[in-house]
Amino acid sequence: MNILAAIDISRATDPVLRTVQRVAKASGAKIWLLHVAEPEPDFIGYGAGPDVVRTQVAREYHDEHKAIQAHAELLRQAGIDATALLIQGPIVETTLKEAERLKAEMLIVGSHGYGAVYDLLVGSISRGILKHSKIPVLVVPVQDD
Repeated sequence: MNILAAIDISRATDPVLRTVQRVAKASGAKIWLLHVAEPEPDFIGYGAGPDVVRTQVAREYHDEHKAIQAHAELLRQAGIDATALLIQGPIVETTLKEAERLKAEMLIVGSHGYGAVYDLLVGSISRGILKHSKIPVLVVPVQDD
């Protein structure tokens, strides 16, 4: 079984990874740990713009890459077959495309639960994935402390 677990390297990551670990241990699944880096705004592309912006974007991608690799390594240390992926693109579309490419049988995502007004103004990643996914989606709620 292939499971794609999408993480955003935020406070939602730890609860999602705890769930991923339980599901993987129970099912013997292969885990693909995905972090989708948001695309650059059109006006900041690498072809133009100040060096400081390019340097900052590169640093952020490097930090995100290190973080997702570290999370995958912790899963591997727990005896789970895990591979980390960092891909740039629109989050919902990229996640669903990767799930299809990897022949995932389940998606695991976190939900920040910001509320209806936030979802209306900004959008909800988990809602977009639920609406368009062709495979089962396990949504892990993130509780405020």
